[in-house]
Amino acid sequence: MICRQFAGLIVAIAATAVVLAGPTISLAASTGADDVKEIGCLALTIYHEARGESERGKLAVGHVVMNRAHSVLFPASVCDVVQEGGQQLHRCQFAWWCDGRSDRPKDLAALRESLRLAEEIYYGCTRDPTAGALWYHSIAVKPDWSKSFGLGKRIDRHMFYRGDLNRPVQISAFMTSHHRCPRAAPTRMMTLLAGS
Repeated sequence: MICRQFAGLIVAIAATAVVLAGPTISLAASTGADDVKEIGCLALTIYHEARGESERGKLAVGHVVMNRAHSVLFPASVCDVVQEGGQQLHRCQFAWWCDGRSDRPKDLAALRESLRLAEEIYYGCTRDPTAGALWYHSIAVKPDWSKSFGLGKRIDRHMFYRGDLNRPVQISAFMTSHHRCPRAAPTRMMTLLAGS
């Protein structure tokens, strides 16, 4: 059991490397390779957008990405959602992707936590604290678009919005996961991570 969890951690870290390296590195075609890449994109978004926040704040950011991937309004893959808008400075959907700074994580403990949460969110093992939000912003700013969405929901240092007041959220039904939730043995996983 511990070996499988350790292998999962190694795969997730490799996925993070794949996401950061871009097209120059590719995973061998195998079952779950797409999942690994998607979880890596989600983990990096949680890491860069919500590092230092509570677990609830990290879950909220991760769920916005997943809500978008399940919405008819956004791309269908996690990585496409995160990278939407390209790399033009300050023109993308998630600030970390196009802010001109290095995307390489420096805080390994925070990266491990982001990877754990990303996997749980991706496989549908957590509740969405945003109740279906598709947008969010830092409380340090007040973008013009937020006015059309009514009152947002504050979680830690972000405001979350479900959408236009006159339009339903339009999230398609989530598929039932056939995967076992990674939090099934949290004590062992945390022990493993503390010892690595």
